[in-house]
Amino acid sequence: MSENGSGGRVRPARPGDPRRIGPYHIIGRLGAGGMGTVHAGVASDGMRLAVKVIHPEQAQDPEFRARFRREVELSSRVTGPHLVPLLAADPDAPTPWLATAYVPGPTLNEHVNAHGPLAEGSLHAFATATAHALAAIHAAGVVHRDVKPQNVLLTPIGPQVLDFGIAHASDGTSVTRTGVMTGTPGWISPEQYRQGTAGPAGDMFAWGALVAYAATGRLPFGAGAPDVVAFRVMSGEADLDGLPVTLRETVAKALAQEPGDRPSAAVAAQECAVLLASQVTQVAGAGAMPTTAVDMVTAVWEVPAAEDPAWSLPANRSRSRKRLAGAVVLAAAVIGCLAGGVAAWTPGDNGDSPHTPVSATSASPPASTGTGHPSADTAHQDEAAKPASGTGGAASVASWKEARAAQGAGEHDVARAVLHDEGVGAQELGDGVDFVPGTVRFHASRREVYLSYRLASDEQGVMYAETEIAQVMCLTARDLVLRLHPDLPYRTYVMVKEEPGQDPQVTWQDDFVAESSCRSATDDGTGRNSDVSQGWQPDEDGLGQAMVPSTDGAEIRVADGAARKIIAGTNGMRRTLGTDRVLGNAQIKVGFDPYNSVMYVWSDYVLWDEQQVESWAGLASGEACRALVGERERAGSTWPYSRYAVGQIGGSGYLMIRSGTATAQADCPA
Repeated sequence: MSENGSGGRVRPARPGDPRRIGPYHIIGRLGAGGMGTVHAGVASDGMRLAVKVIHPEQAQDPEFRARFRREVELSSRVTGPHLVPLLAADPDAPTPWLATAYVPGPTLNEHVNAHGPLAEGSLHAFATATAHALAAIHAAGVVHRDVKPQNVLLTPIGPQVLDFGIAHASDGTSVTRTGVMTGTPGWISPEQYRQGTAGPAGDMFAWGALVAYAATGRLPFGAGAPDVVAFRVMSGEADLDGLPVTLRETVAKALAQEPGDRPSAAVAAQECAVLLASQVTQVAGAGAMPTTAVDMVTAVWEVPAAEDPAWSLPANRSRSRKRLAGAVVLAAAVIGCLAGGVAAWTPGDNGDSPHTPVSATSASPPASTGTGHPSADTAHQDEAAKPASGTGGAASVASWKEARAAQGAGEHDVARAVLHDEGVGAQELGDGVDFVPGTVRFHASRREVYLSYRLASDEQGVMYAETEIAQVMCLTARDLVLRLHPDLPYRTYVMVKEEPGQDPQVTWQDDFVAESSCRSATDDGTGRNSDVSQGWQPDEDGLGQAMVPSTDGAEIRVADGAARKIIAGTNGMRRTLGTDRVLGNAQIKVGFDPYNSVMYVWSDYVLWDEQQVESWAGLASGEACRALVGERERAGSTWPYSRYAVGQIGGSGYLMIRSGTATAQADCPA
């Protein structure tokens, strides 16, 4: 189940394809493979996902289902900058499924077929990134077992390794059918052919073949019948003609017949990073040398991927712009009970939300304490006359050109979030507005984050679109910098319009810390709601925010502890709840809405009657309250959460059952 579709493009759904899988709206297909079908899914906040559904006949096989459940468990261990992470899964569903982040771009196989092999900097970046990805997998005690060109995507931010469909623990605790060879001919190691063993060294053999293929467009042991390829792998020499001399030694060692003669993924990544550094120095110059391997990959990567117009949002959904950014901060997407993803809701109310963005119908820019929005016609001439807050002078095309690509985890998070959120926003601008996000750059000394973009429309459409994309940029930068990465120095966002045949223009710049429209009236300046007593009710928007995976260590720890106690308590009262089923993180989840200082607990188990739901909610609200009070007693005023809400999700929508303010242990529900 490794194909991501033709260049990652959405294909039409086929008769009988589901309209929804779990909480996700399905808009088409991305591909198919031996395990099942890969659907294009959209969450309620617009986040795009690849939703993999197991073939029904395989789902009936208890051994296969056990193996799939093990896959989900193992995949959740692994995170890294060059890995496509697991976001949500239900291995116990009638037809099991899992959802990963959708990453636009062709597979290596598709790229080589369409454009030929990789060369120079991109090839060295590919070798470095894929070795780093395998190092992260192996460090988590997992073996990929299916490293091949179809399982590497070439994305705008570099190579991304996906599909742990047959991954297993390196301690040998996989669930594998006896006598079945897993893997793809040409990418299987000699020892796996001989003894059936597949460890980290086997992944490294496949990595060597992968890099050789990326450089030459040829399988290093040739094509043909599987038994012929197997014979060559076990007894022949790899064809490395055309592989650059700089990479040949490392790749040749990876293709050694004996597993013990091969380098580890970490060693190969280090060797490739040294080679990549020379490429980066030629491109960026020694004075602008990036500091991490991720930065070096980005600096020389030249394999962009186009957007697919077939993606669309579910109908009649309004997007909360408060925190789309968190959906692409992937590091915590696989941790404990916070791995549920963002669910889709169909509540019975009118959809009004207390989180109201700047009016989308106004052609005027939002009020600001900063420089605001110069018109697109005059921005280039006037930019030097307008001081930008906190930067020592207005941003200009010159300062934009001085800015650099993201460096370090925090800046990469910001860049990914901005591009994700602006991409989602582009879908909401309507017909006649062609908006394409470009690149995100950083100017640390000026404390500025830049977004370049292309925009085509009539005059009114341009003014409307720039107001909207500026609002998204403001909210995203504020959320990522102030809440998730407060150590970053940035406070001003700058938008730069690029048009073919014309000079770039600075069209908008503002202080996302001080900008009044970038925070609610009750915001205390840190993204937290300071009023915990007036006019708040749990709602769809807050619950949606809670379902966005967190990257805050304290939030993750408290949510995990609360979830464990609630799940244990739930299973301890199965008789009262009228079910023999043991529930877990797949049915009961905990998350945080940072904008209203609320911890949400929710369940999607739909077989309880009204009285049983009330009994469960009493248990859940008590544990949630005690978790919040306990953390505030431990952390003091630095812990911002003081509210809790308990809800249930059903087929027709959601129901908020209990909510309250966590003031003292004695006041928590028993």
